[in-house]
Amino acid sequence: MQIPYTVETRPDTGLYNAKLGIWLFLASEVMLFAGLFSSYILLRTGSVAWPRHMLPVGLATLNTAILIASSMTMVMAWAALRMNNWARHRVFLGLTVLLGLVFLGIKLTEYREHIAAGELPSRDTFFAIYYTLTAVHALHIVGGLIVMLYFLGPGSRLWAQRPEQFTNRIESIGLYWHFVDFMWIFIFPLLYLL
Repeated sequence: MQIPYTVETRPDTGLYNAKLGIWLFLASEVMLFAGLFSSYILLRTGSVAWPRHMLPVGLATLNTAILIASSMTMVMAWAALRMNNWARHRVFLGLTVLLGLVFLGIKLTEYREHIAAGELPSRDTFFAIYYTLTAVHALHIVGGLIVMLYFLGPGSRLWAQRPEQFTNRIESIGLYWHFVDFMWIFIFPLLYLL
């Protein structure tokens, strides 16, 4: 049996199929990050001598502002579609992609500095956790960017055929993007401030 795609909200859930699917997917992602955060907390609280390292708080703060701005541009891209403004949508979705790429560029610069200083995952528990948490987060950023680039490119044809379905897809990727940004709000203080 195939589940039909619906753009209308379902009476049993109050959601359309894609939104229900993305919420279920995000629930599994919450479990992934909860396991990573729990590991960090257990290792840190159970450690007799937790290694202290100074991470570049300024760069991380800048990256936090970039991700918050990208969440705003993502909402603006979706809102533009709701107002039938295709050109404005493309501008804001393009800005979201650009901000995501800037975030990754800053993160790669930070990695390069750590690697040059010999601060590899094998150095101590802190750097093992640092690289694991930030790399998993960065992979989620890359995944979101790939989907957004698809909707800026070949996936944009759906707008001409079924605009409401396209709008729903942009809303779904927006929910994913907000989740990824929200995870950074936990990673930032755990690694950079505590």
